[in-house]
Amino acid sequence: MLLHAIATAAVGSVLTLTASQVAHAAPAAPAAPAAPAAPTGTWTHPTTIHHRISAPYGIRGTWHAGHHTGIDLAVRPGTRVRSVGSGTVVLARRSGAYGKAVTIRMKDGRYTLFGHLSRITVRPGQKVHARTRLGYSGATGRATGPHLHFEVRKSRRYGTDINPLAYLAKHGVRLTSRTFAR
Repeated sequence: MLLHAIATAAVGSVLTLTASQVAHAAPAAPAAPAAPAAPTGTWTHPTTIHHRISAPYGIRGTWHAGHHTGIDLAVRPGTRVRSVGSGTVVLARRSGAYGKAVTIRMKDGRYTLFGHLSRITVRPGQKVHARTRLGYSGATGRATGPHLHFEVRKSRRYGTDINPLAYLAKHGVRLTSRTFAR
């Protein structure tokens, strides 16, 4: 038993010595390129739960613009909806086909719109940050079932929409057809 303990200690010392010798003899390897930084908390997903994109951006349809101006996230009614970044609420009321909706002027000058809400919990003029609760999902307005309509616009005007997936990706937030929100 004593011999086994001495042998184990000796092997450990040899391995330690060999490893330190190798470290001093080998030139330092160049550092690998850094991975893209994770979102710093200034941008996030529009919901806190698992969601599926049920209607993608740009599909042709009977909308006034001739195409779907945002994405639809299939979520249960009453799902918390939150701001994806910092900005100021410019609309928080019923808004035509969008039903109960919230529009935020983001700090970068773009506008994010959250439609078909069952309840709104913010007011115009209110400053919001990423993760600020805006309301709860529903099926108000022109909707065939409960979901969250999320769109991004260059200005407040209808028809100035841009791809919301690309917009969020630019800010480090990835949405895919099946996303687990954080």
